[in-house]
Amino acid sequence: MGLFDKLRNELIDIIEWIDDTRNTLVWRFPRYQNEIKQGAQLIVRPGQLAVFVLNGKIADIFEPGTYTLNTQNLPLLSTLAGWKYGFNSPFKSEVYFVSTRQITDLKWGTPNPIMLRDPEFGPIRLRAFGTYTLKAIEPKALLTELVGTDGVVEADEVTELMRSIIASAMADMLAEKQVAALDLAAKYREFSEELRKYVQERVDDEYGLSIPQLIIVNISFPEAVEKALDTRTSIGVLGDMNKFQQYSLGEAMRESATHGAGGEGLGLGLGVAMAGRMMNAPGLAMGGAAPMAGGPAAPPPLPAWHIAVNGQSQGPYAPDQIQQGITAGRITPQTLLWSPTLSGWTAAAQLPDWAGYFAKPAVTPPPPPPQ
Repeated sequence: MGLFDKLRNELIDIIEWIDDTRNTLVWRFPRYQNEIKQGAQLIVRPGQLAVFVLNGKIADIFEPGTYTLNTQNLPLLSTLAGWKYGFNSPFKSEVYFVSTRQITDLKWGTPNPIMLRDPEFGPIRLRAFGTYTLKAIEPKALLTELVGTDGVVEADEVTELMRSIIASAMADMLAEKQVAALDLAAKYREFSEELRKYVQERVDDEYGLSIPQLIIVNISFPEAVEKALDTRTSIGVLGDMNKFQQYSLGEAMRESATHGAGGEGLGLGLGVAMAGRMMNAPGLAMGGAAPMAGGPAAPPPLPAWHIAVNGQSQGPYAPDQIQQGITAGRITPQTLLWSPTLSGWTAAAQLPDWAGYFAKPAVTPPPPPPQ
């Protein structure tokens, strides 16, 4: 190989970047110790910008297209290099390619809950997460503030910074809007655009980046608050608590029948489902306040019955509960009952209030034979 061929191989005559990563923001052309040849071809593809840097100073910027490099299209570089009369020999310069395409499917979230004062719940903590897209719009600011001397800058290297900026903007926006926490879900689209503008103001001029899209996917409560809200919602859906308690009583009795008569399921089911209704119902509460003077006399309280189940007392139960237990066969004639009007535990069949429920109907004779 001759000297001329050796020198020619050390000169760069094509400068281009074929990007196949989809998430690279900046890529520096690997010049190494080679020099750029006079009249070299610069190829800038769609979605790219080419930036020439000399001695740490940004010179010329090229948009998409094909260029033959010379003094005329490198005016700033010529000035920085001191080429008063142009250059007729190879030159050295760093070339950075900046991607101007949108980098999609980037995720953000609040690393710590945002503390707010909600008009309904008081002090509350909220978490939020979503997605956003990123795009370089000002190569000078990007190279100065984020790139420095790095040869390659991926989107992942700036996502931590972006998450911090978005989380801070999210807290500022929620504090300014002062919307009730339960109403936030109806404003995801509106607040997504508002949040994007908050973030754009902070990254546009300083870092040379744009946020074309930012989406709030979810704003959530702490787990304990969500469980409390689920309970509150369930109670609201049930509506009539008396009907719900009656339904629970029926379920408890059915469960008791599955596990055998006289089992603990009857006592536990009745106690959970109906004790609150019986004790809180008008006229059934024990120790209720005396009627006001001159007003109508309050009806006497109905007996509160207790049942002996497996050697333990279950209750108190209202009379209608005892009647339902007898009808379902869970209370037998031998089941021991007690109420404040009795001196001791007594079999159900021996109590005037319940004996009639166990009496066998009279035997009806069959019809007479035909004549």
